[in-house]
Amino acid sequence: MNIYPPLKKYFGFSQFKGLQEEVIKSILQKKNTFVIMPTGGGKSLCYQLPALMNSGTAIVISPLIALMKNQVDAIRGISDHEGVAHVLNSSLNKSEVAQVKSDIENGITKLLYVAPESLIKEEYVSFLKKQTISFVAIDEAHCISEWGHDFRPEYRNLKHIIKQIDNVPVIGLTATATEKVQEDILKTLGISDATTFKASFNRPNLFYEVRPKTKDVEKDIIRFVKQRQGKSGIIYCLSRKKVEEISQVLQVNNIKAVPYHAGLDAKTRARHQDMFLMEDCDVVVATIAFGMGIDKPDVRFVIHHDIPKSLESYYQETGRAGRDDGEGYCLAFYAYKDIEKLEKFMASKPIAEQEIGHALLQEVVGYAETSMSRRKYLLHYFGEEYDEINGAGAALDDNTKNPKKKHEAKENVVKLLSVVRDTNDKYKSKDIVNAIVGKENALLNSHKTNLKPFFGCGKEKDSSYWMALLRQVLVVNFIRKEIEEYGVVKLTKKGESFLSSPTSFMMTEDHIYSQEATEDIITNEPSSGASADEKLVRFLKDLRKKVAVKHSVPPFAVFQDPSIDDMALKYPITLEELSKVHGVGEGKARKFGKEFISLISKYVEDNDVVRPDDLIVKSTGVNSGLKLYIIQNTDRKLPLIDIAKSKGLEMEQLIKEMEVIIFSGTKLNIEYSLDDLLDEDQQEDIHEYFMEAESDNIQEALDEFDGEYDEEELRLMRIKFINEVAN
Repeated sequence: MNIYPPLKKYFGFSQFKGLQEEVIKSILQKKNTFVIMPTGGGKSLCYQLPALMNSGTAIVISPLIALMKNQVDAIRGISDHEGVAHVLNSSLNKSEVAQVKSDIENGITKLLYVAPESLIKEEYVSFLKKQTISFVAIDEAHCISEWGHDFRPEYRNLKHIIKQIDNVPVIGLTATATEKVQEDILKTLGISDATTFKASFNRPNLFYEVRPKTKDVEKDIIRFVKQRQGKSGIIYCLSRKKVEEISQVLQVNNIKAVPYHAGLDAKTRARHQDMFLMEDCDVVVATIAFGMGIDKPDVRFVIHHDIPKSLESYYQETGRAGRDDGEGYCLAFYAYKDIEKLEKFMASKPIAEQEIGHALLQEVVGYAETSMSRRKYLLHYFGEEYDEINGAGAALDDNTKNPKKKHEAKENVVKLLSVVRDTNDKYKSKDIVNAIVGKENALLNSHKTNLKPFFGCGKEKDSSYWMALLRQVLVVNFIRKEIEEYGVVKLTKKGESFLSSPTSFMMTEDHIYSQEATEDIITNEPSSGASADEKLVRFLKDLRKKVAVKHSVPPFAVFQDPSIDDMALKYPITLEELSKVHGVGEGKARKFGKEFISLISKYVEDNDVVRPDDLIVKSTGVNSGLKLYIIQNTDRKLPLIDIAKSKGLEMEQLIKEMEVIIFSGTKLNIEYSLDDLLDEDQQEDIHEYFMEAESDNIQEALDEFDGEYDEEELRLMRIKFINEVAN
């Protein structure tokens, strides 16, 4: 079965991501299927494509209304018929429900999104019984498990309701990796026979960084966001009060930011969410209430003002960045006093809950303070092995970019493992360390550990050293933590064999985060390496926004950023060419394409872009030698006429070449030359015009100024303007 043509036809992609292909084939073979895939791994496509290919309607059960709405908009965007996807929930009136039913009966609807609460309704169950159902997909399936972080009791009945409707394949999808939850899902859904697919939890395009949280943390955030002007980002805080404070500080500093937390009324929350999706604001400052239902692929950074309560939360929240495989920067600010604050909050909870909470918090501390590859640390937590030298995304974290010194720690590893063994695998990390440094407490004394010969065997080093070593030994699997026993440390087979014949162990020292620590902000920037025509990208994004408003959908539902970049590389000027652009496909090209290809055609004409028909690749219009010569000699402030003469060019040709340089995003300083042509007031006059004009078309400028300036002056001023404003 060839599933590539439908993939290209509906979604515009030529290849699948990760396990998508295998999962889709399993569903098309009508097998019960269970998919564990991290946030942003492309779970939705796994059921959307088979639903579009199959006859009948696929039912998708999801707990999140916002997510359903986003997905319906996206599917409608690739189809000619609005009825291809519908939501069935309590927000619909009678006539809307009748429309949904009619589309299902007529075989138009391929995807029906329902909340579990709606599916319980007798009228819906009896209606769906009579229809052709292709399969049932349960998104966010961890909601079914009491062990999951987002348990919903209404999910428990789903098995019986699905059986009532039809005996069809069931697909469970989750982003939670713990085994307990996985077992619970399969049992509760009655699909123990399901083919299970578990994807890697590595997000190779995300860059991880932890910085000390100082009293200047707000300044640091502002500086970071300002350097990413126009890019979308989310800032997470633990309290509502902090969300309000930070969003106000950002607004005062001319950053388009909105707050989002459960204390705002539903109307305001929905409005702020829409502003973010529609690109009317750049940053959302939020508590963890935000993000569950957000499927915005072009979030470029996620900042944690406060460190989260668990690594699972951290992974989920950072996973909202870079879902389109573009840049995603994950920055967390860390101070140990925030951890102490979280521990205080736990004090009122039952002992068992406190124990779990503390165990989870210690993992977060480990992640923040570690000096090893953060990606390796994170993936180890999810039970995944990772090669920190050759693995995908290995260079993208602050520790790997700025490695700390390593030193030989073989003897100390032997000490540490011996203490774990000699205390009979019954202590947690903290107590192991206390035993090594010789610090007595009630627990150690009750087991008479304080009287043992090894007690205090490592007191020449402090507790933080031993804790750092313990974490590194944990990640290489010499020891393991028993989560069921709230983090008790036990020796592994690998650890035993190290003890019997020790080899070299290079340890990196942990970060010490003090309150006084101040660092210059903005380090370790992964470069995007894109070579699309930046000027055209801007035009296309403006158009995208207008089209999005017209169709009342978010801009990315029209075309995603990678598609826009690809257009600016390939310059498609027919619908057929547009359908070959990454992520477009025939449906989207037909639906939204006309305005885009007319914009690109005009651009190609205005800028004399050479389009080799076979390749559809852009020509730079200037060879690199000439480009370099112009940049160097304008830097030396050589008269433009002399630069033109030395290369045998007319002034008109030189201006054209300079325009190509400036429009490709390279700086070019010609201010000195303009000062000889136009006085300060005249320059200001033209600058103001370009600032307010809707386009930088020279003919329009000539008409506006009515002979006051000639074409050459306006074109040179446009170069200066672009240099100052856009580059």
